[in-house]
Amino acid sequence: MLTFSYTARDSKTGQKIKAEVQADSKKSAAQLIQKLGYSPIDIDQKEAKTNFLAKFRSRVKTKEKIIFARQLSTLINAGLPLVQSLRSVQGQTKSKPLQAVIAQVISDVEAGNKLSDSLAKNPRVFNAIFCSLVASGEASGTLDKALERLAIQQEKDAEINSKVRGAMIYPAIVLLVMVLVVAFMLVKVLPQVQVLYDGIKGAQLPLITRVLLKASNFVIDYWWIVLSIFGLAVFMTTRWVRTKGGKRFFDRLKMKSPGVGQLFMKLYMARFARTGHTLIGSGVPLLQTLEITAKAIDNVYIEASLNAAMEKVKGGKALSDSIESDPNFLDLVPKMIHIGEQSGSLEAMLDKVAEYYEKEVDQQIKTVSTIIEPAMMVILGVVALIVVAAVLLPVYGLAGQTGFGG
Repeated sequence: MLTFSYTARDSKTGQKIKAEVQADSKKSAAQLIQKLGYSPIDIDQKEAKTNFLAKFRSRVKTKEKIIFARQLSTLINAGLPLVQSLRSVQGQTKSKPLQAVIAQVISDVEAGNKLSDSLAKNPRVFNAIFCSLVASGEASGTLDKALERLAIQQEKDAEINSKVRGAMIYPAIVLLVMVLVVAFMLVKVLPQVQVLYDGIKGAQLPLITRVLLKASNFVIDYWWIVLSIFGLAVFMTTRWVRTKGGKRFFDRLKMKSPGVGQLFMKLYMARFARTGHTLIGSGVPLLQTLEITAKAIDNVYIEASLNAAMEKVKGGKALSDSIESDPNFLDLVPKMIHIGEQSGSLEAMLDKVAEYYEKEVDQQIKTVSTIIEPAMMVILGVVALIVVAAVLLPVYGLAGQTGFGG
């Protein structure tokens, strides 16, 4: 349910009234106000004040948006009116946040607004690609096909992003386990070794044990400082990444890092080609396609390259020539686009580029995973060796001293 604040006039007394009402849409709110015996003058939807947890719960998942686009496409293709189709989709979705958004869209469409304009009022749910494709479908009378293309494009994006995230889960888990094991050894095991040596005159702990014991004592005595520094570091890093400088640093790091740099480059090329294919195939002009795609790729360097290419295209230059010498594009991309431009099949060529790089990303993920797994095991082994040595060397040294004394 949505909350609306309204100004109305009492039909009996003529007095102005300001209050709030909850309803599924603006039209429903007007009907409820009239039932109260008031004549609506002004009705506005209130923006809900939410905390971080509420915002997280109000997020609409990509899978839900895919289902929304596919169901709406099917219903419109079957000949149902737009509003009726939207109401049907609203009734079928289980997502409360999406239901609320669809209710607002229905209200706007009933008021005479375009579907694309209504969707654009919810940028956190429907991005520029979504709204542009819908607008193109409305203009060409092929809204059902545009929505179907949109669902396919989002499915491809979600699949490739899921594979990349999946490749990062293993090293993250290994690092977490490593940190927990080291913390346990520092806090619980090493102090017991020191207690054992304290009772023996002249016994001296090995250097590696003394160093780790100092770290152990610091963690035990000043654990709140350690946690504060860690929390502050995470907070500051998160804030910095959102700044222009931080974004540029991490985007460059992703493109140039050994091993994963090529993975991200292929991911960006696949995203560029897939988004371009979907937009051009739906009738979106090339310049608008480049503008939308630049933002969709989510990398400031490639975005800058596409913006520069857009200016060259405005000047009459072909897209392939505009990006040919750009280091932020892999060599195959401008060559394939050139073939598409020459043959008049740019949409088909972009589709082939997208499919090629999507397969390459899949293969690259397998390659990176193959490299990461043994590398992480080596790191884990070295750390374990250091910690175990810090614990066992004093024990063996003590045993040797005892044996020699006997």
